[in-house]
Amino acid sequence: MEWLETLVVVVHVVIAVALVGLVLIQQGKGADAGAAFGGGASQTVFGSQGSGSFLTRMTTFLAIVFFVTSFSLAIFAKQRAEVAGDAGIPVVEEVSVDAEQPALEEGAAQTEDAAGNDLPELE
Repeated sequence: MEWLETLVVVVHVVIAVALVGLVLIQQGKGADAGAAFGGGASQTVFGSQGSGSFLTRMTTFLAIVFFVTSFSLAIFAKQRAEVAGDAGIPVVEEVSVDAEQPALEEGAAQTEDAAGNDLPELE
């Protein structure tokens, strides 16, 4: 099962890097006006419509895969948390305010402030 989690993490990272690259490659909506004045759109690799539809479809597909891997990693994390809870990992216990204060070191001088609290003397 651990190899599956490792595979999902690797795919997740590769998809994240690919998404960043695809988003950076895409042109903004305002770039179409400049291409209309002799941009040579018919000579592009992706055809006369340009790379917009291909890059949009690839971005959509990669985003879906990214969300699926994110959800899978969340499930793995939940399972690990349940296993850790069953393993008897110590839990932090709250201490009530009325608990006695620990004894101070021998030889430490104590002073009382105006409110009557015992505080160790600073050297």
